[in-house]
Amino acid sequence: MTSEVLKHSGAHADAHAHDHAHHDTGGNTIFGFWVYLMTDLVLFASLFATFAVLRDSTAGGPTGKELFDLKFVLVETFILLFSSITYGFAMIGLHNGKKGAVMGWLAITWLLGAAFIAMELYEFHHLILEGAGPNRSGFLSSFFALVATHGLHVASGLLWMAVLMFQIGKKGLTSTNTTRLQCLSLFWHFLDVVWIGVFTVVYLMGAM
Repeated sequence: MTSEVLKHSGAHADAHAHDHAHHDTGGNTIFGFWVYLMTDLVLFASLFATFAVLRDSTAGGPTGKELFDLKFVLVETFILLFSSITYGFAMIGLHNGKKGAVMGWLAITWLLGAAFIAMELYEFHHLILEGAGPNRSGFLSSFFALVATHGLHVASGLLWMAVLMFQIGKKGLTSTNTTRLQCLSLFWHFLDVVWIGVFTVVYLMGAM
């Protein structure tokens, strides 16, 4: 009887230790991702600083006031911000253990992110056709570098999201997929915050 109790206690302790170790691994992953976001923040800070230095270096070319369509960019901004809300609903579905809700809200978030990228590509194409490409002036070089870098991050987030939706569809809301969803949530909201800075510093101040 005593040996059975000890065996049961040992098995329970091993299971608890395994769960604790797995929890620590997930926590370490999220912490490591926070560190990555801080390095990404340094990258964007450098691009913002470069733009601030070169914003008046138009070389006799068009200025932001002449080029930017605030209404167009405002729609683009609301689309990205709304995608942050829909991702939040996906995380609520994760908290409630509802796989269908998570998949549905992730799909809506992906579509909104894709619409944002499509609008950004349209803007770049339009500017280049008008002769306002990145080689026209220092101002436009810094503009394209900053905005395109953000766009590449959004595109990578969309790829990550698509892969994660496939993994969730195949394996469900496992602890590994939960950690990945949490990391992607941090990444997606981080990009929203960066875009608010882009909208304010580049577009809003540039058009004034």
